Amino acid sequence: MVWFVMVFDGLTRPAYRLAKGVEQEMSNHEQHEQSHSSVKRKTMSRRQFLSYTLGGAGAFMAGGVVLPMIRFAVDPILQKKTGGTFVKVAEESAITSEPKEFKYQIHQVDGWYESDPVRTAWIARDQNGAIFALSPVCKHLGCTVNWNTQNDNQYFCPCHEAKYSFDGKNLKVAPAPLDEYEVEVRDGWVYLGPVKANTRV
Repeated sequence: MVWFVMVFDGLTRPAYRLAKGVEQEMSNHEQHEQSHSSVKRKTMSRRQFLSYTLGGAGAFMAGGVVLPMIRFAVDPILQKKTGGTFVKVAEESAITSEPKEFKYQIHQVDGWYESDPVRTAWIARDQNGAIFALSPVCKHLGCTVNWNTQNDNQYFCPCHEAKYSFDGKNLKVAPAPLDEYEVEVRDGWVYLGPVKANTRV
């Protein structure tokens, strides 16, 4: 009985080793295949390629249609307001040392809005004969001033009785002098440009 067990044990031990070796080799092979398959790159299918291509082409075409519309809508807003050019207002010979009121129109473009507002200027010659023009807008609350209505050779605002000198200097109530226009004299005509701060006082 003991001999049989020993023989059986002697026969089975090599077989066990053989089976163990085969199992280990198969395990190593499976691990190698798994690691090899994990480094394989993913490939793009034909359907995915077509989807990406058509999507990109569609986006490009949509951009080509939408961008001009956006530019058409936004460009007028981004453009600077125009209307600062000089406008012919009066003959040079009509200007004297006594301020006179002149009305004239300018053309303005502000975005999509175009207008032709009427402006007013008081134009006169100073002691040196130089022509200058003052804005009639009172610097107190924006009313309109007039010349010499009080027989005192001053500009007077009837709203709150503000007064200004011949050169537009603020004398009463108003916190600042009257603005003046840029002036050019060409070919016997007086041209007025944008309003600026008074440089005479």
